[in-house]
Amino acid sequence: MKVNSEGVSASRVYLPADQAHLNLLAFFVTQFPHIAEDEWVNRFNEGLILDQDGQTLTASSPYLPNSHLLYFRRLAREPEIPFEEEILYQDEHILVADKPHFLPVTPSGLYLHQTLLSRVKKKTGIQTLSPIHRIDRDTAGLVIFSVNPTERAQYQNLFRDRAVKKVYEAIAPYSESLAKKLPMTYQSRIEESEHFLQMQEVEGDSNTDTLIELVQEKNPWARYRLTPGSGKKHQLRCHLNVLEVPIKNDQIYPVLTPYQEYDLDFSKPLQLLAKEIAFVDPIDGLNRTFSSAQELVL
Repeated sequence: MKVNSEGVSASRVYLPADQAHLNLLAFFVTQFPHIAEDEWVNRFNEGLILDQDGQTLTASSPYLPNSHLLYFRRLAREPEIPFEEEILYQDEHILVADKPHFLPVTPSGLYLHQTLLSRVKKKTGIQTLSPIHRIDRDTAGLVIFSVNPTERAQYQNLFRDRAVKKVYEAIAPYSESLAKKLPMTYQSRIEESEHFLQMQEVEGDSNTDTLIELVQEKNPWARYRLTPGSGKKHQLRCHLNVLEVPIKNDQIYPVLTPYQEYDLDFSKPLQLLAKEIAFVDPIDGLNRTFSSAQELVL
């Protein structure tokens, strides 16, 4: 991971099977003898040591061979995201949060405390919370968390098996030629471009599909309803860009703009909202439908 003057991304460490340690603190002290034990204690106390699912660990957590952990250096200054998330629903199985724009879902880069996961853990006191899907930090809207680690896989399998209906809304340019074709299901093959941040459309069998509907027109902008049938990275942003109606305030499509971590323009959020989500709960068999309280203003 690259280090900059403001902090670091998470580093990854492997726990070998040929070692045995009393606990995780003992492992880190042995593995990194150049770092003082007190520093590791402070990192554990501040929630800077995580398992692969983003769960915070303690100094006394057991050493589990053949696993990977993530650890962060303590940040001198973490960017402040001045928008509040809302918890829409909570029971003993799941928690549904309504995420604001700009807020990452899980710790990454410079962000640790200013993440949706850290915030809802602090609000609820539930340390076992784990997101069962992700949305970009630039995107606002619904994120579902599993409460019980033993049930997490059953919820994640819903997304793997495409058993979840997700509906997004976006503000993008109005196109008369496109409007004549709507509603339509747009299909294409997208893959990573030379720049890892951008996806691109390529020749070949389709691996993505998006139902696109025109909801409202207010020239030069329009509100679109987007229902993805697949879940590729940046699928919605890439599809609308290819159709020559890139989402308003998109800093990645069509032109990749350098991201300013400490000079975010909060007046120009990406106009993409994860508006609705529906699925049959694998634990109790109930039909679950949730809707974001946020609205994109046309």
